[in-house]
Amino acid sequence: MGEGHYDSAVHRRLIDGLYTEAMLLADEARSYFDEGGRVEREALPPMMRVSFSCESLKVTTRLMHVIAWLLTQRAVQQGEIAARDALDPSRRLGEAPTTESDLLRDLPEQARQMVASSIELHRRVARLDAAQLVGMPDESPARRMLDRLSLAF
Repeated sequence: MGEGHYDSAVHRRLIDGLYTEAMLLADEARSYFDEGGRVEREALPPMMRVSFSCESLKVTTRLMHVIAWLLTQRAVQQGEIAARDALDPSRRLGEAPTTESDLLRDLPEQARQMVASSIELHRRVARLDAAQLVGMPDESPARRMLDRLSLAF
C-alpha cells in the first residue's frame, strides 16, 4: 500500500464513515457517562462505581486513539502529510486499554454497550492500521517491535 492507497475513493469513504461513527460514539459516550449514566453509577456498590468510572475513561481513551488515527489518515488524503510519515510510531493507532469480561458483565446495560462498541471500533481500525504496513519496504517485524518498544519507554 503505497501513496496511491490513500487516494482511492473507497479508502476515503471508509475513513470518512469510520470518523463519523467514532464522533457519534464519542458524543453518545460523553452524554451517557456525564449525564445518563450518573444515576446508574450512583446505584452501584462503591468498588463497582470505581470500575464504572475507569471503564468510562477506557472508552474515551479508545475513541481518542481511533479519532487521532483517522485524522492522520485524512491529513494524508489531503496531502498535508506524506503516507510514509503516517507510519511513524507516533502516528500509529494507540494501544487500547483492556476491559475484563467479568467486570463487563456487571456493568449496567448501556455502559456495557458503550464499552463493547468502543472495543469493536478500535479493533476494526487496528486492522486498517496493521494493513498499512503490507507491501511497505524495509518494514520488518523486528523493526515494528522496536518501534512499539520505543513508544513504551
